[in-house]
Amino acid sequence: MTASATAKIVNVCTNAGALVTFALQGSVYWQLAAVMAAFNLVGGTVGARMALSRGTEFVRGVLLVVVLSLVAKLAFDQWA
Repeated sequence: MTASATAKIVNVCTNAGALVTFALQGSVYWQLAAVMAAFNLVGGTVGARMALSRGTEFVRGVLLVVVLSLVAKLAFDQWA
C-alpha cells in the first residue's frame, strides 16, 4: 500500500513538471485539457466504484477484454 501511494505522489509530481514545461512553451490546449481532466476524474470514480462493488472477477474480465482488444488492434495494424 505504501509503494502504491508513493508511486501516485511521484506520478503527480512528474505530471506537474510536464505541465509546467509544456505550458511555458505554449503547447497546452487548455479547453481540451479541462474536458479531458473532467472525464478522467469521472472515469476513475466510476471505475473504482464498479471495481469495489463487482469484485475481482469483474476487474479480471475487463482487463482481459482490454488486453485482448489491444493485441488484436496491434496485430491488425502490423499486418494490414
